[in-house]
Amino acid sequence: MTSISSVGRALAGDDPEHTLYGPVPDVAGERGYTDSPPRVGFFTDTSICIGCKACEVACKEWNTLPMDDAHGQVDALGLTGESYDNTGILGANSWRHVAFVEQSRTVDLPMPTLGLPGARPLDDHPTVHGGVPAATTAVEQTDPQQTASGDREIRWLMSSDVCKHCTHAGCLDVCPTGSLFRTEFGTVVVQEDICNGCGYCVPACPYGVIDQRQDDGRVFKCTLCYDRTIDGLQPACATACPTQSIQFGDLDDLRARADARLAALQERGVEGVRLYGRDEDDGVGGAGAFFLLLDEPEVYGLPPDPVVTTRDLPAMWRHAAAAALGLVGLIGSAFLRRRP
Repeated sequence: MTSISSVGRALAGDDPEHTLYGPVPDVAGERGYTDSPPRVGFFTDTSICIGCKACEVACKEWNTLPMDDAHGQVDALGLTGESYDNTGILGANSWRHVAFVEQSRTVDLPMPTLGLPGARPLDDHPTVHGGVPAATTAVEQTDPQQTASGDREIRWLMSSDVCKHCTHAGCLDVCPTGSLFRTEFGTVVVQEDICNGCGYCVPACPYGVIDQRQDDGRVFKCTLCYDRTIDGLQPACATACPTQSIQFGDLDDLRARADARLAALQERGVEGVRLYGRDEDDGVGGAGAFFLLLDEPEVYGLPPDPVVTTRDLPAMWRHAAAAALGLVGLIGSAFLRRRP
């Protein structure tokens, strides 16, 4: 019979090599599973996300999550007033979050413009193709996002964020009750019925994903639809995505697919494109849910260099033990000096 441990190896005293960071070839096997299926996960291609929020709706419907506003208040419809994104962030009741990022960049289009009404006339009139004179007015540079020709480019960056199901999950390592556990698919799931609401896992997540409900203090997050996965079904969000921006499957296959997509976009000259969470040598040993981004991670609200918060636990315990021994030595020497 396979023995499965949901407690982090460091806290259970069974971590002789301090394997708290770096690549793990078999995360399920490391937790005691035998003959486990291939690790599964998400690859989110943000270049084809249209911001429809179908994933958010499907997630809430399948998991019977309550409606809430950007502050986590249940049964409240609150608008952020900042963009079309009214979810705000991931939370205990929002396991999927579609970020809307509006960017305005200056461009200089090769075409004549009329400029703004009442703008100052130009003394020197440039010409365009065919000898046709260009506009005789110039745009005053009051808008830093606007060129002299009055042209600017606006683009939307959209990305459906979710729990990363890290290779080294700090939330799982610090959970004292075993409420958080690693599944046979390599994902990380919360068992709400044995969560005691201690909240240790909340600051342990380097992505700020896991969250507590305000009413009872228990934590909730994406389960990668574990109940659907064990029945051979796709997660609800991936099933509902109309553009296949959210792709689910064997994690090794997804990584190969992501590498090919990145190479194709770079060959087409797309600037700023990168993979986030793909590298198994990063601070969390690679993510089970990773992304193709069109700009810096910070633009999407993602940490640029996440590190599992339990990575330095062995060193911290050693320093704490050394400090305790030193304190005991000081107290002992003080008593010895006081003896006649």
